[in-house]
Amino acid sequence: MNKLQVDILGLSTSPHTNGAYALILYEVEGKRKLPIIIGGFEAQAIALKLENIKPPRPFTHDLFKQIADVFDLHVNEVFIDELHNETFYAKVICEMNGIVHEIDARPSDAIAIAVRFSAPIYVSEEIMNEAGIVEERQKEDEEQASAEEAVEQQGATPEPATGESVAAELDRKLEEAINREDYEEAARIRDELSRLREGGQGEA
Repeated sequence: MNKLQVDILGLSTSPHTNGAYALILYEVEGKRKLPIIIGGFEAQAIALKLENIKPPRPFTHDLFKQIADVFDLHVNEVFIDELHNETFYAKVICEMNGIVHEIDARPSDAIAIAVRFSAPIYVSEEIMNEAGIVEERQKEDEEQASAEEAVEQQGATPEPATGESVAAELDRKLEEAINREDYEEAARIRDELSRLREGGQGEA
C-alpha cells in the first residue's frame, strides 16, 4: 500500500460543529489537504503540544508518552490507512525490544501521540485520492477551459445530466468553502460528493 507523508497544517472550528474540530493535514510533497473531524479533547491535546504548552497535570497522551519512555517503547510512525463510511482508521507503529507492533487507533489519538514522539504521519494514497482536497483555482480553470473547448468543437452546448449538475454545484461549493478556510464544510461537501459519485457508479 502506497503511503504519503503528511504534516499538520492546523485546527479549524466553527459554531456549527457542536464542539468538533477539523484537523487539517497537508501533503508534504504535494498540494492536497485532508480534513479529519475530531473531538474537542483530542484537538486540545494536539494544539497544546504544537504550541509547546505544558498542562499542569499530564493529559492521557502525555501519560502514554511517559510510560513509553519508562519502558523504552518507541513510536516509529502513524499511518492513516483506512476510510470506511466516512470514518478514518489509523495505526500506531511502535517498536519495543526490537519487535515492531501495529496498534489500531483513532487518527486523532494517533496524531496526538505522534506529535509527542516527533513521529512522522502518513496517509495511504487511496485515502488521499478519495478524500483529499486541492486548494487552488488552477485546477478549476483548467477543467472549465477544457469543457469550453469541447463544446466549441461540438458546435453545441449539451445539457448536463442532473447528476452532473449536482456534482458541478457541489464542486463549486467545495471550492468556496476551501477559499474561506471553512474546512468542516469542505469535509461535509467532500463526503456528499463521494456518496453522489458512488451512487452514479452503482447505476452505471
